[in-house]
Amino acid sequence: MRKKAKRIAVLSDTHGLLRPEVLTAIAGCDAIIHGGDINKPVFIDRLKEIAPVYVVRGNNDKEWAEHIPVTLTSPTR
Repeated sequence: MRKKAKRIAVLSDTHGLLRPEVLTAIAGCDAIIHGGDINKPVFIDRLKEIAPVYVVRGNNDKEWAEHIPVTLTSPTR
């Protein structure tokens, strides 16, 4: 039995702008990784409506993002 392929979207430097074309492209993804410079927490919430979100804080993500880590790690097999 073949496993179904997973779709993972990788975004960064959205700087407070999520274009409709991006939302269309990532629709149906199984996970979203955002590499920082989000600028507004509302965009994380919007991405969470599509799939689980893994995010790191960018240098432009200020006080509102202090709880967001600057690195992510993944367990190895």
